[in-house]
Amino acid sequence: MKIFLIGFMGSGKTHWGKLLAEKLQMSFFDLDTVITEKEGKTISEIFADKGEEFFRYREKEVLEELVNNNENFILSSGGGTPCFFNNISFMKKNGRVVWLNTSVDILKQRLLKERMSRPLIKNIGEAQLKSYIIRKLGERKMYYEQADVMVNEEGILLQPLIELLLKNE
Repeated sequence: MKIFLIGFMGSGKTHWGKLLAEKLQMSFFDLDTVITEKEGKTISEIFADKGEEFFRYREKEVLEELVNNNENFILSSGGGTPCFFNNISFMKKNGRVVWLNTSVDILKQRLLKERMSRPLIKNIGEAQLKSYIIRKLGERKMYYEQADVMVNEEGILLQPLIELLLKNE
């Protein structure tokens, strides 16, 4: 079983991915972390040195490597991963895609704390952050909505989440 967690940055993909992997005794991969390990640079450094286009291509390659080299896992994708190339179709073809849908206000609250480590928002002021989130969510929603399962992230508990993921498996 391969489970792909998608959603906007700050939606809880890594948090829930680690919990699910531990409970289900599966491997866990954070796609951004795997990329930084392979490149020897942070995501911010990759964006600054080589640009977003290079990053998105590398992201696709690493996603495909993980799928092809592992039988079972839970993967936390980057927020934009499903929106580039054929990544969303590739994930759906190879496993179960779960969209962690988190409210704009919660995303803003979380991202304010992490802004400097996120290259796409590090230069956006607090007053503009909510508008940015709303705009980007609007652009990405058509990809996120292709998920096999949509979960409203706020208030979800681990056991009901597991039951939802394993339903019809």
